[in-house]
Formats: sequence, structure tokens, C-alpha cells
Amino acid sequence: MMLTRRHFLQTSGALFSTPIAGPLLAATRPTKEEKAAWDAQVTPPAFDPTTSNPWGLHPRFLPQRVDAKDGLVPGDVHVDAVARYIYHIEEGGTAMRYGVAIARGNLYEPGTYTIQRKVEWPNWTPTQNMIARDPELYGPVADGVDPGPENPLGSRALYLFEGNRDTYLRIHGTPEPRSIGGRASSGCVRMVMAHINHLYPNVKTGSTAFLYSAEESVTPRT
Repeated sequence: MMLTRRHFLQTSGALFSTPIAGPLLAATRPTKEEKAAWDAQVTPPAFDPTTSNPWGLHPRFLPQRVDAKDGLVPGDVHVDAVARYIYHIEEGGTAMRYGVAIARGNLYEPGTYTIQRKVEWPNWTPTQNMIARDPELYGPVADGVDPGPENPLGSRALYLFEGNRDTYLRIHGTPEPRSIGGRASSGCVRMVMAHINHLYPNVKTGSTAFLYSAEESVTPRT
């Protein structure tokens, strides 16, 4: 995940006609009504996951159902760092595939993780490493950013753990959808908010997330 210096001025709300609601107080959690309103703001009208593309993505990054390799466990998630795809394995030998952005340079952390937590419209707080790496950018938001369409974690977040240790890596929505297909974040895997909203209800806590390195991609580049 990454804030840009233009982040609080340029948001995904520019893609849709409905204005974005103001921030919440840090001590509050969004209500059901607020979450529904925000979901509507980040979802294109008459949304069809396979064809809706107000973000101008390359068509290959739109969600589609594909054949899964034999032996993959239904429910697990696989991130292909070469082709910039995330796969959610389904029963019956298929998978839903979505486009993603991954971390910049050596900030990307391949590995095997467990999804221990799921949150709709999460809060976000930069890590101490992020603040130390770029205090000018992250210092002003060191106390965190309230939920909402401008939050760097976007509309949904899947929290990746190693055992009981939170790695601070997330698979999450992004208010910067045009970063999909690139290397843009400070460690996390980014998705278009409408796409992770589509994926989110189908992912169960306890599922395994495999983040492959560029050299160990789950599929060939296409």
C-alpha cells in the first residue's frame, strides 16, 4: 500500500458521479449505511465484473473465470507476481482471476501466509518502517487514516499472517485503480475496489495465500 503526495486530492471518486463522503472520526467505525454508500461510490453503474472498465485497465486485468491447475486447494489464493494476477481457487477445477498491483522492488515479500482476518472498509496506519523510510510522506498520517474511499486500504482488506504473527501485508482495495498491473505499493497486493468487493465474500478466514516471486510464478506470462 502506498500514499502519494496527491493522494488526498485525487481519489477514485473522480471516476463516478457521486461525491465521496467526508472522513470519519478516528474512534468510530462506519455504519452499515455508510459502508453501503461507499460501496455504491466505488462500483460502476450496472457493474459487470468481466466487462465494466471505467478505470481504463488493460482488458486482461478484468475478472474472469479460468481453468485451475490440478492439485490446487479450493478456497486458497495465489498471487502471480509476473503476470500481476490473483487467483481464487474454486471447486470443480476453476479459479476466479483478477488483476493486481504488487510492491515496489524488494518490498514485495513472496511467501505462504494465512488469511486470519477480513475487514470491510478498514482503518489504515503506516508501519514504523514506512514512516522511517519516508517521514515526509507518512509522518503526517502516523496516527492512521479513517475508513472511506480515500483510505489506502480501500473497501476491503484480507490480513496475511505467519502463524499468529501479523505480517502487516494485506490484499486490499486501492483508491489508485490505474496502478493495477504495476509495482506500486509498499508491500501489499492491490486490487480495484469493485473487484475485491466481488472476491471478498468468497474468501474464508483460515485460507492460505501464496505470494509467488517473479521467478516462481503460478502461470506463464500471458
